[in-house]
Formats: sequence, C-alpha cells, structure tokens
Amino acid sequence: MAASRLFRLVVLATFGMAATGAIAAAPRSAPGNASAPAAAYEHLVEAARAVVSLRIKAIANARSNVTLGNERVGSGVYIAPQNLVLTIGYLILEADHVEVTTSTGRTVPAIVAAYDPATGFGLLRPLAPLDIKAIALGASGRVDALDRLLVASGATEDALSVATVVAKRQFAGYWEYLIDDAIFTAPPRADFGGAALINREGELVGIGSLLVMDAATPGERLPGNMFVPIDLLKPVLGEMVSTGRQKGGARPWLGINSREHEGRLHVIRVSADSPAERAGIEAGDIILQVGGKSVETLPEFYKRVWNAGAPGVEVTLKLLKGTEVQEVKVRTIDRFELIRKRPGI
Repeated sequence: MAASRLFRLVVLATFGMAATGAIAAAPRSAPGNASAPAAAYEHLVEAARAVVSLRIKAIANARSNVTLGNERVGSGVYIAPQNLVLTIGYLILEADHVEVTTSTGRTVPAIVAAYDPATGFGLLRPLAPLDIKAIALGASGRVDALDRLLVASGATEDALSVATVVAKRQFAGYWEYLIDDAIFTAPPRADFGGAALINREGELVGIGSLLVMDAATPGERLPGNMFVPIDLLKPVLGEMVSTGRQKGGARPWLGINSREHEGRLHVIRVSADSPAERAGIEAGDIILQVGGKSVETLPEFYKRVWNAGAPGVEVTLKLLKGTEVQEVKVRTIDRFELIRKRPGI
C-alpha cells in the first residue's frame, strides 16, 4: 500500500500534475509493461522510506516548553554513514525522551547526539537498528526556483506531497537566527517540522523548519514552508557528530525575539533568565543601535552582535523605551548555557 501510494505521487511530480488533497490515481502504463514505471521511480520510493516520525517529550523544567510545549511530534531523516537521524533542532531541544518510528512501524528509543543553533539542525542517535536504508545527501545549491520536489514527513504514505520552489534567499528568524539560501516552497504543509525535501534523484536537499506567510517575496502574502538547505550541514556534520555541536555556532546571544516594522526593530519577547532580561530589556522596546551603529534589519542586528566578539562580550544597545532613549549594556552568553539537560547527562 505504501509503495503504491508513493508511486502515484512520484508520477504526479514527474508529469507536473497538481497534488492537492487526496493523491490522484497515476496514469496507466502500457499493457504488458506495468512494472516499468514503478522500477523507474524506485529510487524515490526508497528515499521516502528513509523518513521517520519522531515523538519527543522534553524535561519538565525545560525553558523551551513555554514556546514548544512539553510533548512534540515531527519528522526526521535517516542518514549514513553516521547511522543518525537528522531533524530540525528545536524539536529535540531539552529532550528527555525520544522515540523514532519507521514507515514499517518499528519504534526504537533515541538520544540527542547534536544540536546546532547556527544552522538549526539536530541529530538523534537511535539506540537500536532502524532496519531502513539511509537517504543520500544532495546539493541544495542546485535547487532552483520553480523546481518541483517531493516533501515527505511522518514516515507514512499519507504524509507525502509535491511542492514547488518559489524562492531561495537569506532568512532571518526573530530568535537570533540567520541563514543563507533558505528554500521556500508552496503549497504549505502543516507537518513541516523535520520533514524531508527530496529532489528527483532521490536525494535530501532540505529539512523542514517553518510555516511562513510570505514564501515567494517578503511582505507579499503566499503561504508556504521554509526548508533549511542541506548544504549548510555538510561542512559541520563531522564536528556535530564528534562534539555535539559546531564550534562556529557558539555566538554571543542576547535572548531577544524581535521583528522588523517600518524600518525599526521591535522587541516582541525576551527569553526568561537571558542576558536581555537581566539588562532590563522588555517587549515593546525598539532597538536603534548596536555598538553605536544604527540597525534597521534583523541581519544587520545579528551580524553586529556576532561580530562584537565571543560569547561573554559586552554589547551596548541604544533603545527607545516608550518616549525615552536609553543605552543598555548587555553581557552576552553562549546560548548553550541556558539549555537544560536531562538529569544524569
């Protein structure tokens, strides 16, 4: 059943047909040659089988429970030769218990092997064999606008669709996050967290991260999803596996959630126990300058902070608090200092 539904989806992608709602029946093959189409797309069937579903329970006192909840579900992708599951990192942040379930129904426990806040990737190490074939890593740099790609999540045949790449561009998240060449697709999927973006060669080119309302052009409404490009993983994968993170991801962190509005940066939330909270920064403040230099966009803001030095460096922010302009000195930290771990780790 699963292989049959996958085959139908692959046919839809190949012939450029719409894939909305229920998956339509595939065009019939020529008499006497029924197995030819299935054989031609077997590599995509195998690629989709590498997608697993995840069930995560965070530790009771996890700070991330405020925004992510204590119980989380999502997807991951089995990769080789590390025998690990790649996912989006926020799903496994401050995890206490993790279960991985394959498309065959096999469920095994897993532990967090790595988390990299710079790219957003997370890695899990299953504690027993998954008995599935790993997916190959593709080249996200070769993905172009208007490409039609396979989106697979949850390791079930009903969690598959075809998406169109509507943009590739820099993405700045409100949580002190910035990446280049993010891949934006439409139509949107609600089960995007950790979903696999797979090219026509059956290779992984992205990991699902977000639902966005302006996928094609910033500020113009077109709902879609943002995928973290797989090319960001390749240079840091070895370091993540051996150390649990990448050294370059240790940046000065403030604990400020902010957004751009009418040429200004508005603080929308301050993380509990963060340097920003200790410095008296509050939601509603407007960030005017970093280190004496004006900032109007999130990339400008982040780069000024990150270029100030290593975690622990003091950063001076000029803020508009109500009608009063104030300078506030913030002693940054490494974000990992606030991440709580399961007892015994």
